[in-house]
Amino acid sequence: MKLLEKLGISRRSMPLIATFVVFIALYVYGGISYRNFFSARVFFNLLTDNAVLGITAVGMTFVIISGGIDLSVGAVISTTAMAVAVMTQAGVPNGLVIPIALLYGTVLGFLMGFIIEYFKAPPFIVTLAGMFFSRGFGYVLSLSSVPIVYEFYAKASAFGLKIGNGRFTIPGIALIVVIIAAIFLSRSTKFGRNIYAIGGSEQSAVFMGLPVFRVKVLVYTLSGFCASLAGFIYTFYTLSGYGLAGIGLEMDAIASAVIGGTLMTGGYGTIFGTLIGTLIQGLIKTIISFNGQFSVYWIRLFTGGMLLLFILLQKAFVAGTAGMKKAEG
Repeated sequence: MKLLEKLGISRRSMPLIATFVVFIALYVYGGISYRNFFSARVFFNLLTDNAVLGITAVGMTFVIISGGIDLSVGAVISTTAMAVAVMTQAGVPNGLVIPIALLYGTVLGFLMGFIIEYFKAPPFIVTLAGMFFSRGFGYVLSLSSVPIVYEFYAKASAFGLKIGNGRFTIPGIALIVVIIAAIFLSRSTKFGRNIYAIGGSEQSAVFMGLPVFRVKVLVYTLSGFCASLAGFIYTFYTLSGYGLAGIGLEMDAIASAVIGGTLMTGGYGTIFGTLIGTLIQGLIKTIISFNGQFSVYWIRLFTGGMLLLFILLQKAFVAGTAGMKKAEG
C-alpha cells in the first residue's frame, strides 16, 4: 500500500488498473505471437465483434453498481432482433420499427424495476421471470430464423469508415457513442451520483433523502434500453431474427462488468472498466482464433478463470478498504 501511495495510486483504482494491465498484457502477447495482430483491422474488428456485448454490459454495470442484477438482457436482445425481422417482413415502415423495437426492452426494464421496488421483490427472481417472458415472446413471434429483407439493414451492415486496413463499422461506432454517453451519465449527472450512493448503502441513501425508488426503476429501464439497442445492432450482423440468439449473453455482460472492476456488492464500478472487460473477452476470442489449435470452449475456460481472479481481487480490495476505515476510526 505504501508503494501504491508513493506512485499516487489509490486503493479504489486497483480493480481498474488490474483490468487495464491484463488487457495490455493480452494485446501485447497477441501482437508478439501472431502476425498482423497489431493491425487496424484486428482492432476495429474487436470493437465491431463485441459491440452487442459491450452495449449490454453498460446497462448491466449501472444495475450492478446500484446493488441489483438483470438476467433478462440476453432474451431481450434476441426478441428485439426477432421483432425487427417480423415487423420488416410484414411491411411495417422502418420509421416505426426502430422506436417500437427500442421501446420493447425499455418498457420491460421499467416494469421489472417497478415490480422490484414497489413489491420489494428480489431482482434475481423478477429479472429471471423477465428473461422467461421475453424468450417466450420471441418464440411466439417465430420458432425459426426470420430474414430481414430491408435495404436499410443491408446498407448498415456493409457500411464502414475506412481507417488503415480496418473498417469502423456502425456497431463499433454505436459502442463508442454509448460508452461516452454512459461515462458522462455516471460522472457528471445527479442520476449517476445517486446510483453510486444507493449501491454503497441504500439505507443511508434513504436517510439522505435521495429518490431511491425512482433511481432504481430508471436503472432497470436503462438496462432494458441498452439491451434493446444491442438487439437492434445485432440485426446488422445477421440480417435476421432468431429466438435462440443471445443465450448466456447476460452472463457475459456480468463478466465484462466484474472483470472491469465493478463490485458485485454494489457502490463501485466504472464504464471504462466495463469496456476494457468486454474487450478482454474479445481479445481471448481473437487470440484463440489466430492460434487455430484451441476449441472455442477454451474461451469459457479463460473467462471463468479471470472472473474468479477478479472476484478474489475484489474481496481483497473490499477487505483492505474496510481495514483502512477501521484503522482511521
